[in-house]
Amino acid sequence: MIPDYQTLMEPVLRSASAGEVRIGDVVEALSGQFGLSTDERAELLPSGKQTIIANRVHWAKTYLKQAGLVEPTRRGH
Repeated sequence: MIPDYQTLMEPVLRSASAGEVRIGDVVEALSGQFGLSTDERAELLPSGKQTIIANRVHWAKTYLKQAGLVEPTRRGH
């Protein structure tokens, strides 16, 4: 099962604590950490433009940024 963005917030914060990291690398690492299958990793939003796991990691990052817990360094990081 793909975790919701609230569940992903702590792991995203831990990833950010190591320094600047590509968000795509975080998505891949967390997909492995949560044991997502190939099908789950490839599952798309209804729009068909983004995977569900990538979307949820991005939302987790967005809320952490709004809370002042992570700093945006550059696009995609």
